[in-house]
Amino acid sequence: MLSFTPADYDAIRLSAKVAVTATLVSLPFGFAVAYSLNYLTFRGKTLLEVMINLPLTLPPVVIGYILLLLLGKNGWLGRLLEPAGVRLIFTWKAAAIASAVVGFPLLVRSIRIGMETIDNRLIQASRTLGAPWHDTLLTVIVPLSFRGIMAGSSLMFARSLGEFGATIIVAGNIPGVTQTIPLAIYDYVSSPGGETMALTLCVVSITISLLVLLLHEVLGKKLARKD
Repeated sequence: MLSFTPADYDAIRLSAKVAVTATLVSLPFGFAVAYSLNYLTFRGKTLLEVMINLPLTLPPVVIGYILLLLLGKNGWLGRLLEPAGVRLIFTWKAAAIASAVVGFPLLVRSIRIGMETIDNRLIQASRTLGAPWHDTLLTVIVPLSFRGIMAGSSLMFARSLGEFGATIIVAGNIPGVTQTIPLAIYDYVSSPGGETMALTLCVVSITISLLVLLLHEVLGKKLARKD
């Protein structure tokens, strides 16, 4: 019978922590971007859409290196944070940032799809009745796009759980500190005789992802029955 080492348990806990943090932090920004792209007209909209989708086409290692340049000691964000004593590079927070950047396009795209299914007549009716924009947002757009929000959150979580390339560049592979499940699997595969434990951690990762996606499907069907 296989037994996990303390480092393996740390990797599992850290992966969940990074994925949850990346999803929760990204969600309000993802919703705001999706709302802006769907309902607002402004100069530079096409450029914003291109920039949002750029992480889908870039290798994760490139994203990690760019984040390393930005957040490092000599990076412009790193220099701004240093006087406050905030250090992100080679911490779990850097792993969460990397996961958030890589998964952000999936989150925005799913929320946009949810918003596109809303009948514009409902929004116009709300505005005709004198509801301010924030009231329309909270009572019409958010509830009716909730399935898209759920789908985006699920995809974001699963993508964050499996993030490797950007994480290893910006956070490193420090057991108990920044080592997530994919990084632990990489260590096992690179070590003689570690194939069995690598496969076991793969099963753990797949199980967590399946549970998240199953929860999404169950909640989605419950919402569909209410509609």
